[in-house]
Amino acid sequence: MAFASSAETAPLGEMNMTPLIDVLLVLLIMFVITIPLSAHSIDIDVGSNTEKFEFDPIVNKVVVTESGTVLWNGQPASQSELKSNLLLASRIAPEPELQFEPEGNASYDLSAHTLRTIKASPVTKFGFVGNDQYREFGAK
Repeated sequence: MAFASSAETAPLGEMNMTPLIDVLLVLLIMFVITIPLSAHSIDIDVGSNTEKFEFDPIVNKVVVTESGTVLWNGQPASQSELKSNLLLASRIAPEPELQFEPEGNASYDLSAHTLRTIKASPVTKFGFVGNDQYREFGAK
């Protein structure tokens, strides 16, 4: 029978890192889960130059046309007029629903810019309408 030498039976002097790494990963996951989401808002005070626009107390509609025009309830509106209309519409009690409907070949850039304007406004009731007509690509 062969006996092991004393050098082979000596305990290892290294720390087992696996449990330490496991604990650190669990703590990292718990930290990420408990971080609160920050909500940013910007208050915009714009003038009230909306005498020519109609406000529906139930539903207001924003349409981006193929010709590059933004319509507020069927009337052409610039981006600054859109901002003031959104501000005034949000102050109506109860707040009317805002519907957004871009036409099929409307400019993507203008649609995205209009959506950013709506997102920056205090409007809380917002919806996309008319999407069902584009259910199949190239249908219209």
